[in-house]
Amino acid sequence: MRGGRLADAYSMYKRASTKDHFTDDYEDREANLGRLQNGVWKEIGNPSWKRPLPHILVAIISSLLFGYHLGVVNDTLESMSLDLGFSGSILAEGLVVSTCLGGAFLGSIFSGWIADGVGRRRGFQLCALPMIIGASMSAATSTLGVMLLGRLFVGIGMGLGPAVAALYVAEVSPAFVRGTYGSFTQIATCFGLLGALLVGIPAKDTVGWWRVCFWISTIPAAILAVLIEFCAESPHWLVKRGRIDLAEEELEKLMGASHVKYAIAEMSKTDKGDEVDNVRFGELLYGRHFKVVFFGSALFALQQLSGINAVFYFSSTVFKKAGVPSDTANTCVGIVNLTGSIIAMVLMDRLGRKVLLIGSFLGMAVATGLQVTAASSFVPSFAVLYLSVGGTLLYVLAFSLGAGPIPSLLLSEIFPGRIRAKAMALCMAAHWVINFLVGLLFLPMLEHLGPQIVYAIFAGFCLLAVVFVKKNAVETKGKTLQEIEFALLPSH
Repeated sequence: MRGGRLADAYSMYKRASTKDHFTDDYEDREANLGRLQNGVWKEIGNPSWKRPLPHILVAIISSLLFGYHLGVVNDTLESMSLDLGFSGSILAEGLVVSTCLGGAFLGSIFSGWIADGVGRRRGFQLCALPMIIGASMSAATSTLGVMLLGRLFVGIGMGLGPAVAALYVAEVSPAFVRGTYGSFTQIATCFGLLGALLVGIPAKDTVGWWRVCFWISTIPAAILAVLIEFCAESPHWLVKRGRIDLAEEELEKLMGASHVKYAIAEMSKTDKGDEVDNVRFGELLYGRHFKVVFFGSALFALQQLSGINAVFYFSSTVFKKAGVPSDTANTCVGIVNLTGSIIAMVLMDRLGRKVLLIGSFLGMAVATGLQVTAASSFVPSFAVLYLSVGGTLLYVLAFSLGAGPIPSLLLSEIFPGRIRAKAMALCMAAHWVINFLVGLLFLPMLEHLGPQIVYAIFAGFCLLAVVFVKKNAVETKGKTLQEIEFALLPSH
Protein backbone atom coordinates (compact mmCIF):
# COMPACT_ATOMS: atom_id res chain seq x y z
CA MET A 1 0.00 0.00 0.00
CA ARG A 2 1.20 3.53 -0.76
CA GLY A 3 3.05 5.29 2.07
CA GLY A 4 4.30 2.14 3.78
CA ARG A 5 3.14 0.83 7.11
CA LEU A 6 2.36 4.18 8.68
CA ALA A 7 0.30 5.32 5.73
CA ASP A 8 -1.43 1.95 5.74
CA ALA A 9 -2.19 2.28 9.43
CA TYR A 10 -3.30 5.87 9.10
CA SER A 11 -5.59 5.09 6.16
CA MET A 12 -8.22 3.63 8.51
CA TYR A 13 -9.07 7.26 9.28
CA LYS A 14 -10.04 8.03 5.72
CA ARG A 15 -13.67 8.08 4.62
CA ALA A 16 -14.97 9.12 1.24
CA SER A 17 -18.03 11.24 0.53
CA THR A 18 -20.34 8.23 0.13
CA LYS A 19 -21.08 5.79 2.92
CA ASP A 20 -20.20 2.67 0.99
CA HIS A 21 -17.03 3.78 -0.74
CA PHE A 22 -13.65 3.97 1.00
CA THR A 23 -10.31 4.84 -0.53
CA ASP A 24 -6.68 4.73 0.53
CA ASP A 25 -5.72 7.45 -1.90
CA TYR A 26 -4.50 10.64 -0.22
CA GLU A 27 -5.56 12.88 -3.10
CA ASP A 28 -9.11 11.51 -3.00
CA ARG A 29 -9.24 12.22 0.71
CA GLU A 30 -8.21 15.84 0.27
CA ALA A 31 -10.58 16.25 -2.69
CA ASN A 32 -13.39 15.02 -0.45
CA LEU A 33 -12.54 17.69 2.12
CA GLY A 34 -12.43 20.32 -0.62
CA ARG A 35 -15.87 19.42 -1.99
CA LEU A 36 -17.38 19.59 1.47
CA GLN A 37 -15.81 22.94 2.15
CA ASN A 38 -16.84 24.49 -1.14
CA GLY A 39 -20.39 23.27 -0.73
CA VAL A 40 -20.62 24.86 2.69
CA TRP A 41 -18.99 28.23 2.32
CA LYS A 42 -20.51 29.06 -1.07
CA GLU A 43 -23.91 28.83 0.55
CA ILE A 44 -23.45 30.70 3.82
CA GLY A 45 -20.15 32.56 3.48
CA ASN A 46 -17.42 32.92 6.08
CA PRO A 47 -18.34 33.97 9.61
CA SER A 48 -16.70 37.04 11.11
CA TRP A 49 -13.08 36.58 12.15
CA LYS A 50 -13.43 39.44 14.63
CA ARG A 51 -16.03 37.88 16.93
CA PRO A 52 -13.88 35.06 18.37
CA LEU A 53 -10.71 37.17 18.55
CA PRO A 54 -11.22 38.62 22.09
CA HIS A 55 -11.99 35.13 23.42
CA ILE A 56 -8.84 33.72 21.84
CA LEU A 57 -6.67 36.57 23.12
CA VAL A 58 -7.78 35.75 26.65
CA ALA A 59 -7.17 32.03 26.15
CA ILE A 60 -3.60 32.48 24.91
CA ILE A 61 -2.62 34.12 28.20
CA SER A 62 -2.08 30.49 29.25
CA SER A 63 0.56 30.19 26.50
CA LEU A 64 2.14 33.47 27.62
CA LEU A 65 2.46 31.99 31.13
CA PHE A 66 3.83 28.78 29.67
CA GLY A 67 6.64 30.66 27.92
CA TYR A 68 7.32 32.87 30.92
CA HIS A 69 7.76 29.96 33.31
CA LEU A 70 9.97 28.13 30.80
CA GLY A 71 12.40 31.04 30.89
CA VAL A 72 11.99 32.52 34.37
CA VAL A 73 14.77 30.45 36.00
CA ASN A 74 17.39 31.18 33.33
CA ASP A 75 18.65 34.45 34.79
CA THR A 76 17.38 33.93 38.34
CA LEU A 77 18.81 30.49 39.18
CA GLU A 78 22.17 31.80 40.37
CA SER A 79 20.82 34.42 42.78
CA MET A 80 18.05 32.07 43.88
CA SER A 81 20.58 29.36 44.76
CA LEU A 82 22.58 31.83 46.87
CA ASP A 83 19.49 33.00 48.79
CA LEU A 84 18.13 29.50 49.41
CA GLY A 85 21.49 27.93 50.23
CA PHE A 86 21.95 25.42 47.42
CA SER A 87 24.60 27.31 45.44
CA GLY A 88 27.08 24.93 43.83
CA SER A 89 24.75 21.93 44.01
CA ILE A 90 24.19 20.75 40.45
CA LEU A 91 21.57 18.28 41.70
CA ALA A 92 19.52 20.98 43.42
CA GLU A 93 19.73 23.31 40.43
CA GLY A 94 18.68 20.47 38.15
CA LEU A 95 15.72 19.69 40.39
CA VAL A 96 14.51 23.31 40.26
CA VAL A 97 14.31 22.96 36.47
CA SER A 98 13.20 19.33 36.12
CA THR A 99 10.52 19.38 38.85
CA CYS A 100 8.62 21.80 36.65
CA LEU A 101 8.86 19.31 33.74
CA GLY A 102 7.54 16.55 36.00
CA GLY A 103 4.58 18.71 36.95
CA ALA A 104 3.96 19.52 33.28
CA PHE A 105 3.78 15.80 32.51
CA LEU A 106 1.18 15.31 35.26
CA GLY A 107 -0.83 18.32 34.09
CA SER A 108 -0.81 17.22 30.46
CA ILE A 109 -1.79 13.60 31.17
CA PHE A 110 -4.94 14.71 33.02
CA SER A 111 -5.75 17.72 30.82
CA GLY A 112 -8.12 15.81 28.55
CA TRP A 113 -10.21 14.46 31.39
CA ILE A 114 -10.34 17.90 33.00
CA ALA A 115 -11.26 19.67 29.74
CA ASP A 116 -14.00 17.12 28.97
CA GLY A 117 -15.21 16.93 32.56
CA VAL A 118 -15.58 20.61 33.49
CA GLY A 119 -15.28 22.35 30.11
CA ARG A 120 -12.61 24.41 28.40
CA ARG A 121 -13.21 27.60 30.40
CA ARG A 122 -12.95 25.85 33.76
CA GLY A 123 -9.90 24.07 32.39
CA PHE A 124 -8.20 27.44 31.93
CA GLN A 125 -9.09 28.44 35.47
CA LEU A 126 -7.68 25.17 36.78
CA CYS A 127 -4.53 25.94 34.78
CA ALA A 128 -4.22 29.41 36.31
CA LEU A 129 -4.84 28.30 39.90
CA PRO A 130 -1.74 26.09 40.40
CA MET A 131 0.36 28.70 38.59
CA ILE A 132 -0.75 31.36 41.07
CA ILE A 133 -0.23 29.06 44.06
CA GLY A 134 3.10 27.68 42.81
CA ALA A 135 4.56 31.04 41.80
CA SER A 136 3.53 32.55 45.16
CA MET A 137 5.16 29.67 47.03
CA SER A 138 8.34 30.05 45.00
CA ALA A 139 8.45 33.80 45.51
CA ALA A 140 7.90 33.69 49.27
CA THR A 141 9.94 30.62 50.23
CA SER A 142 13.14 30.48 52.24
CA THR A 143 13.78 26.76 51.66
CA LEU A 144 14.59 24.58 48.66
CA GLY A 145 11.81 22.13 49.50
CA VAL A 146 9.04 24.73 49.22
CA MET A 147 10.64 26.05 46.04
CA LEU A 148 10.47 22.58 44.49
CA LEU A 149 6.85 22.16 45.57
CA GLY A 150 6.02 25.53 44.04
CA ARG A 151 7.75 24.55 40.80
CA LEU A 152 5.73 21.32 40.77
CA PHE A 153 2.46 23.29 41.03
CA VAL A 154 3.58 25.67 38.30
CA GLY A 155 4.49 22.71 36.10
CA ILE A 156 1.01 21.20 36.51
CA GLY A 157 -0.46 24.46 35.22
CA MET A 158 2.06 24.50 32.36
CA GLY A 159 1.07 21.00 31.33
CA LEU A 160 -2.63 21.74 31.47
CA GLY A 161 -2.58 25.13 29.70
CA PRO A 162 -1.20 24.32 26.20
CA ALA A 163 -3.48 21.30 25.75
CA VAL A 164 -6.62 23.22 26.71
CA ALA A 165 -5.53 26.25 24.65
CA ALA A 166 -5.05 24.09 21.52
CA LEU A 167 -8.52 22.60 21.98
CA TYR A 168 -10.23 25.90 22.68
CA VAL A 169 -8.64 27.84 19.82
CA ALA A 170 -9.43 25.06 17.33
CA GLU A 171 -13.04 24.78 18.50
CA VAL A 172 -13.97 28.48 18.56
CA SER A 173 -12.09 29.63 15.44
CA PRO A 174 -13.72 29.88 12.00
CA ALA A 175 -12.17 27.37 9.60
CA PHE A 176 -10.67 29.95 7.25
CA VAL A 177 -8.57 31.59 10.02
CA ARG A 178 -8.07 28.64 12.36
CA GLY A 179 -4.43 28.31 11.32
CA THR A 180 -3.79 31.99 11.95
CA TYR A 181 -5.42 31.87 15.37
CA GLY A 182 -3.67 28.60 16.12
CA SER A 183 -0.36 30.41 15.61
CA PHE A 184 -1.28 32.87 18.35
CA THR A 185 -0.42 30.30 21.00
CA GLN A 186 3.17 30.05 19.73
CA ILE A 187 3.48 33.83 19.45
CA ALA A 188 2.22 34.21 23.02
CA THR A 189 4.79 31.63 24.17
CA CYS A 190 7.53 33.67 22.47
CA PHE A 191 6.35 36.83 24.21
CA GLY A 192 6.38 34.93 27.49
CA LEU A 193 9.98 33.81 26.95
CA LEU A 194 11.07 37.33 26.01
CA GLY A 195 9.19 38.74 28.98
CA ALA A 196 10.98 36.37 31.35
CA LEU A 197 14.31 37.42 29.83
CA LEU A 198 13.62 41.14 30.21
CA VAL A 199 12.18 40.84 33.72
CA GLY A 200 15.12 38.68 34.81
CA ILE A 201 17.89 41.04 33.67
CA PRO A 202 18.24 42.84 37.07
CA ALA A 203 18.35 39.50 38.95
CA LYS A 204 22.16 39.23 38.88
CA ASP A 205 22.69 42.68 40.40
CA THR A 206 19.62 43.23 42.61
CA VAL A 207 19.27 41.14 45.78
CA GLY A 208 15.96 39.32 45.96
CA TRP A 209 14.88 40.34 42.45
CA TRP A 210 14.25 36.69 41.58
CA ARG A 211 11.29 36.82 43.97
CA VAL A 212 9.81 39.72 41.99
CA CYS A 213 10.12 37.62 38.83
CA PHE A 214 7.90 34.95 40.34
CA TRP A 215 5.42 37.43 41.85
CA ILE A 216 4.97 39.12 38.46
CA SER A 217 3.76 35.88 36.88
CA THR A 218 0.76 35.74 39.23
CA ILE A 219 -0.72 38.86 37.57
CA PRO A 220 -1.45 37.40 34.10
CA ALA A 221 -2.53 34.13 35.75
CA ALA A 222 -5.12 36.02 37.81
CA ILE A 223 -6.22 37.98 34.73
CA LEU A 224 -6.73 34.70 32.84
CA ALA A 225 -8.77 33.20 35.67
CA VAL A 226 -11.07 36.24 35.83
CA LEU A 227 -11.46 37.16 32.14
CA ILE A 228 -12.06 33.61 30.89
CA GLU A 229 -15.29 33.71 32.92
CA PHE A 230 -16.61 36.29 30.41
CA CYS A 231 -15.51 34.30 27.35
CA ALA A 232 -17.58 31.84 25.36
CA GLU A 233 -17.48 28.17 26.24
CA SER A 234 -16.57 25.81 23.40
CA PRO A 235 -19.79 25.07 21.46
CA HIS A 236 -18.40 21.63 20.60
CA TRP A 237 -18.14 20.74 24.29
CA LEU A 238 -21.64 22.07 24.99
CA VAL A 239 -23.15 20.02 22.14
CA LYS A 240 -21.41 16.91 23.46
CA ARG A 241 -23.04 17.61 26.80
CA GLY A 242 -26.44 18.01 25.20
CA ARG A 243 -26.66 21.69 26.14
CA ILE A 244 -27.85 22.81 22.71
CA ASP A 245 -29.52 26.06 23.79
CA LEU A 246 -26.36 27.31 25.48
CA ALA A 247 -24.26 26.16 22.51
CA GLU A 248 -26.45 28.29 20.24
CA GLU A 249 -25.93 31.32 22.48
CA GLU A 250 -22.16 30.85 22.45
CA LEU A 251 -22.12 30.32 18.66
CA GLU A 252 -23.98 33.58 18.18
CA LYS A 253 -21.23 35.35 20.14
CA LEU A 254 -18.51 33.62 18.14
CA MET A 255 -19.95 33.47 14.60
CA GLY A 256 -23.08 35.62 14.31
CA ALA A 257 -26.74 34.60 14.29
CA SER A 258 -26.83 33.59 10.59
CA HIS A 259 -24.35 30.75 11.17
CA VAL A 260 -25.81 29.25 14.32
CA LYS A 261 -28.34 26.74 12.94
CA TYR A 262 -26.01 25.33 10.33
CA ALA A 263 -23.13 25.03 12.82
CA ILE A 264 -25.34 23.25 15.36
CA ALA A 265 -26.57 20.83 12.70
CA GLU A 266 -23.01 20.03 11.65
CA MET A 267 -21.79 19.56 15.23
CA SER A 268 -24.74 17.33 16.04
CA LYS A 269 -23.70 14.93 13.28
CA THR A 270 -20.39 14.19 14.99
CA ASP A 271 -20.77 15.27 18.61
CA LYS A 272 -24.19 14.10 19.79
CA GLY A 273 -24.31 10.86 21.75
CA ASP A 274 -20.54 10.66 21.83
CA GLU A 275 -20.36 9.47 25.41
CA VAL A 276 -17.22 11.50 25.99
CA ASP A 277 -16.78 10.27 29.54
CA ASN A 278 -16.51 6.68 28.36
CA VAL A 279 -13.31 7.23 26.39
CA ARG A 280 -10.66 5.10 28.04
CA PHE A 281 -6.88 4.93 27.70
CA GLY A 282 -7.18 1.47 26.17
CA GLU A 283 -9.24 2.80 23.28
CA LEU A 284 -6.51 5.34 22.52
CA LEU A 285 -3.59 2.96 23.00
CA TYR A 286 -4.82 -0.09 21.11
CA GLY A 287 -8.40 0.57 19.97
CA ARG A 288 -9.72 1.89 16.68
CA HIS A 289 -8.24 5.34 17.35
CA PHE A 290 -4.73 4.05 18.01
CA LYS A 291 -3.37 4.92 14.55
CA VAL A 292 -4.22 8.62 14.66
CA VAL A 293 -3.06 8.88 18.30
CA PHE A 294 0.20 7.21 17.28
CA PHE A 295 0.58 9.73 14.46
CA GLY A 296 0.12 12.61 16.92
CA SER A 297 2.52 11.17 19.49
CA ALA A 298 5.12 10.46 16.81
CA LEU A 299 4.83 14.01 15.46
CA PHE A 300 5.42 15.49 18.91
CA ALA A 301 8.30 13.04 19.48
CA LEU A 302 9.98 14.08 16.21
CA GLN A 303 9.48 17.73 17.16
CA GLN A 304 11.53 17.15 20.30
CA LEU A 305 14.03 14.69 18.81
CA SER A 306 14.91 17.32 16.23
CA GLY A 307 16.86 18.90 19.10
CA ILE A 308 15.02 22.17 19.62
CA ASN A 309 15.53 22.36 23.38
CA ALA A 310 19.18 21.33 23.07
CA VAL A 311 19.75 24.06 20.47
CA PHE A 312 18.07 26.62 22.73
CA TYR A 313 20.18 25.40 25.65
CA PHE A 314 23.43 25.42 23.69
CA SER A 315 22.79 28.73 21.90
CA SER A 316 24.33 30.78 24.74
CA THR A 317 27.58 28.79 24.45
CA VAL A 318 27.63 29.24 20.67
CA PHE A 319 27.17 33.00 20.94
CA LYS A 320 29.65 33.25 23.80
CA LYS A 321 32.36 31.76 21.57
CA ALA A 322 31.48 34.44 19.03
CA GLY A 323 31.98 37.12 21.68
CA VAL A 324 28.27 37.87 22.13
CA PRO A 325 27.05 38.33 25.76
CA SER A 326 24.46 35.82 26.93
CA ASP A 327 21.72 38.44 27.40
CA THR A 328 22.21 39.69 23.85
CA ALA A 329 22.32 36.13 22.54
CA ASN A 330 19.09 35.17 24.27
CA THR A 331 17.44 38.32 22.99
CA CYS A 332 18.53 37.54 19.40
CA VAL A 333 17.19 33.99 19.64
CA GLY A 334 13.92 35.25 21.16
CA ILE A 335 13.42 37.86 18.44
CA VAL A 336 14.11 35.34 15.66
CA ASN A 337 11.68 32.89 17.27
CA LEU A 338 9.00 35.56 17.52
CA THR A 339 9.61 36.74 13.94
CA GLY A 340 9.26 33.21 12.57
CA SER A 341 6.07 32.66 14.56
CA ILE A 342 4.53 35.84 13.12
CA ILE A 343 5.48 34.76 9.59
CA ALA A 344 3.90 31.35 10.28
CA MET A 345 0.73 33.11 11.41
CA VAL A 346 0.52 34.90 8.06
CA LEU A 347 1.24 31.77 5.99
CA MET A 348 -0.69 29.13 7.94
CA ASP A 349 -4.02 29.60 6.16
CA ARG A 350 -2.39 30.38 2.82
CA LEU A 351 0.18 27.66 2.28
CA GLY A 352 -1.35 25.12 4.68
CA ARG A 353 -0.06 23.06 7.59
CA LYS A 354 1.63 20.27 5.63
CA VAL A 355 3.77 22.51 3.40
CA LEU A 356 4.97 24.57 6.36
CA LEU A 357 5.78 21.46 8.39
CA ILE A 358 7.85 19.91 5.60
CA GLY A 359 9.64 23.20 4.90
CA SER A 360 10.26 23.73 8.61
CA PHE A 361 11.87 20.33 9.19
CA LEU A 362 13.92 20.69 5.99
CA GLY A 363 15.18 24.08 7.17
CA MET A 364 16.09 22.60 10.54
CA ALA A 365 18.00 19.79 8.81
CA VAL A 366 19.98 22.35 6.81
CA ALA A 367 20.67 24.38 9.96
CA THR A 368 21.94 21.36 11.90
CA GLY A 369 24.01 20.49 8.82
CA LEU A 370 25.70 23.88 9.20
CA GLN A 371 26.46 23.02 12.82
CA VAL A 372 27.98 19.69 11.75
CA THR A 373 30.12 21.55 9.21
CA ALA A 374 31.18 24.09 11.84
CA ALA A 375 32.38 21.25 14.08
CA SER A 376 34.56 19.82 11.31
CA SER A 377 38.33 20.19 11.54
CA PHE A 378 38.78 21.37 7.94
CA VAL A 379 36.66 24.53 8.37
CA PRO A 380 38.70 27.75 8.90
CA SER A 381 38.34 29.26 12.37
CA PHE A 382 36.77 32.50 11.13
CA ALA A 383 34.09 30.51 9.27
CA VAL A 384 33.23 28.38 12.31
CA LEU A 385 31.66 31.31 14.13
CA TYR A 386 29.53 32.32 11.16
CA LEU A 387 28.37 28.76 10.58
CA SER A 388 27.60 28.18 14.27
CA VAL A 389 25.76 31.43 14.88
CA GLY A 390 24.05 31.35 11.48
CA GLY A 391 23.08 27.70 11.95
CA THR A 392 21.59 28.40 15.37
CA LEU A 393 19.50 31.36 14.18
CA LEU A 394 18.39 29.52 11.02
CA TYR A 395 17.36 26.53 13.12
CA VAL A 396 15.26 28.65 15.49
CA LEU A 397 13.67 30.47 12.53
CA ALA A 398 12.84 27.23 10.72
CA PHE A 399 11.40 25.69 13.89
CA SER A 400 9.15 28.66 14.56
CA LEU A 401 7.79 28.55 10.98
CA GLY A 402 6.21 25.12 11.35
CA ALA A 403 7.54 22.50 13.75
CA GLY A 404 6.82 24.79 16.70
CA PRO A 405 3.22 25.99 16.17
CA ILE A 406 1.73 23.34 13.88
CA PRO A 407 1.74 19.99 15.75
CA SER A 408 -0.67 21.05 18.52
CA LEU A 409 -2.91 22.84 15.99
CA LEU A 410 -2.94 19.96 13.51
CA LEU A 411 -3.73 17.37 16.15
CA SER A 412 -6.57 19.41 17.61
CA GLU A 413 -8.00 19.47 14.07
CA ILE A 414 -7.64 15.81 13.04
CA PHE A 415 -8.71 14.09 16.27
CA PRO A 416 -12.42 13.15 16.24
CA GLY A 417 -14.50 15.25 18.61
CA ARG A 418 -15.26 12.31 20.88
CA ILE A 419 -11.58 11.72 21.73
CA ARG A 420 -10.08 15.14 20.94
CA ALA A 421 -9.34 16.30 24.48
CA LYS A 422 -8.07 12.97 25.81
CA ALA A 423 -6.02 12.16 22.71
CA MET A 424 -4.40 15.60 22.93
CA ALA A 425 -3.61 14.89 26.57
CA LEU A 426 -1.89 11.62 25.69
CA CYS A 427 0.15 13.20 22.89
CA MET A 428 1.17 16.15 25.07
CA ALA A 429 2.29 13.71 27.76
CA ALA A 430 4.46 11.96 25.15
CA HIS A 431 5.85 15.38 24.23
CA TRP A 432 6.92 16.06 27.82
CA VAL A 433 8.52 12.62 28.22
CA ILE A 434 10.65 13.08 25.08
CA ASN A 435 11.39 16.67 26.11
CA PHE A 436 12.70 15.42 29.46
CA LEU A 437 14.80 12.63 27.88
CA VAL A 438 16.43 14.97 25.35
CA GLY A 439 17.28 17.42 28.13
CA LEU A 440 18.66 14.62 30.27
CA LEU A 441 20.80 13.00 27.57
CA PHE A 442 21.99 16.00 25.57
CA LEU A 443 25.02 17.02 27.67
CA PRO A 444 26.29 13.44 28.23
CA MET A 445 25.97 12.77 24.50
CA LEU A 446 27.73 16.03 23.70
CA GLU A 447 30.57 15.08 26.03
CA HIS A 448 31.03 11.50 24.80
CA LEU A 449 30.14 11.83 21.10
CA GLY A 450 31.05 15.44 20.33
CA PRO A 451 28.95 18.17 18.70
CA GLN A 452 29.44 16.87 15.17
CA ILE A 453 27.77 13.51 15.81
CA VAL A 454 25.08 14.96 18.09
CA TYR A 455 24.02 17.53 15.50
CA ALA A 456 24.17 14.87 12.79
CA ILE A 457 21.69 12.81 14.86
CA PHE A 458 19.39 15.81 15.13
CA ALA A 459 19.64 16.37 11.37
CA GLY A 460 18.71 12.72 10.82
CA PHE A 461 15.58 13.08 12.94
CA CYS A 462 14.64 16.26 11.01
CA LEU A 463 14.89 14.39 7.70
CA LEU A 464 12.92 11.49 9.16
CA ALA A 465 10.25 14.00 10.17
CA VAL A 466 10.09 15.30 6.57
CA VAL A 467 9.39 11.79 5.26
CA PHE A 468 6.91 11.06 8.06
CA VAL A 469 4.93 14.27 7.50
CA LYS A 470 4.95 13.87 3.71
CA LYS A 471 3.52 10.34 3.91
CA ASN A 472 1.10 10.68 6.81
CA ALA A 473 0.00 14.26 7.46
CA VAL A 474 -3.38 15.49 6.24
CA GLU A 475 -3.91 19.03 4.97
CA THR A 476 -6.63 20.71 7.03
CA LYS A 477 -6.39 24.27 5.70
CA GLY A 478 -9.80 25.88 5.38
CA LYS A 479 -11.79 22.83 6.51
CA THR A 480 -14.27 22.85 9.37
CA LEU A 481 -13.69 20.36 12.17
CA GLN A 482 -16.80 18.46 11.08
CA GLU A 483 -15.56 18.15 7.49
CA ILE A 484 -12.21 16.89 8.70
CA GLU A 485 -13.82 14.38 11.03
CA PHE A 486 -16.17 13.03 8.35
CA ALA A 487 -13.24 12.56 5.99
CA LEU A 488 -11.00 10.89 8.57
CA LEU A 489 -13.54 9.07 10.73
CA PRO A 490 -12.78 5.38 11.37
CA SER A 491 -15.10 3.22 9.32
CA HIS A 492 -15.88 0.91 12.26
